[in-house]
Amino acid sequence: MAFLTVNGISKVEQGREIVKPISFTQKRLQRIAIAGETGSGKSTLLKMIAGLLQPDSGVVLFEGKRVLGPLERLLPGHPKIAYLSQHFELRNNYRIEELLAMANKLPQDEADMVYVICQIQHLLKRKTDELSGGEKQRIALAALLTTAPSLLLLDEPFSNLDRVHKDTIKSVIEDIGNKLYITCILVSHDAADTLSWADSIMIMRNGSLVQEGTPQQLYYHPVDEYTAALLGEYNLIDTNLHPAFVNMLGESVAGKRVLLRPEQLSFGSVQDASVAGTVQQVFFYGSYYMVHVLADGLPVKVRTSAYLFNPGEKVQLTLKSIS
Repeated sequence: MAFLTVNGISKVEQGREIVKPISFTQKRLQRIAIAGETGSGKSTLLKMIAGLLQPDSGVVLFEGKRVLGPLERLLPGHPKIAYLSQHFELRNNYRIEELLAMANKLPQDEADMVYVICQIQHLLKRKTDELSGGEKQRIALAALLTTAPSLLLLDEPFSNLDRVHKDTIKSVIEDIGNKLYITCILVSHDAADTLSWADSIMIMRNGSLVQEGTPQQLYYHPVDEYTAALLGEYNLIDTNLHPAFVNMLGESVAGKRVLLRPEQLSFGSVQDASVAGTVQQVFFYGSYYMVHVLADGLPVKVRTSAYLFNPGEKVQLTLKSIS
């Protein structure tokens, strides 16, 4: 029996299908990320799974039992499914320890472990108006975790966070699974934020599920440009328009379009399996450089760890690897 089964659920609002019938299953402790542009239906899907929004069709089964929607329960939501909205709020004029005490359903030693995992133990004596946005988010998350959920749904947990707080919440989410053994589904408009965390990524567009697979599958073999762009920089090479690339990629791609990530290209010497180009620009990103090259009339991006060429220099592009 699957831990979570989503079977053909959909949602219509004002005559428009916000979420078209979607089905998937989740195993216990499997990490699923749902990614897509703003308005693709991600949050609506998450709310239906949580029992906070009534599906217009389909069913959600949690541990083998149907999740009831708000039209079927006096208090919306499932007691073992916690949902952290991107628009969470904390009560004003309370100390953090008071807020958490009101939510807590765990023995105190277990609650204390949750506070450590959420990295908030030093904030307990503060009031809610003395916190940063990232700190407030971790407080809200801790309050949910002390209700002892089995499934945690996180709606855009990285939005509006600076680099430091984003790294902190990523660490917290990692520990929630590893130390508290809570299964998670995470929604993000930026799939690249989920690559290192997820076991499976689902890509949504206009309410539909367009691709599902491991991070590696989606990164190197996206079904379309939309999916490719969500996961990072890419080069789309149409060999009909740019036949010189067939020499590098092989005859099997002749007449086809090929997607390559910048790190799959490198610089080499003149050889049969290469394409001549001219460096246009070089951008420094700290741990790497992104080199923009014009090859056979096509702008191409190449990622390299060293500053090798200046704008205007002639180069030869070679294929580094295709996963």
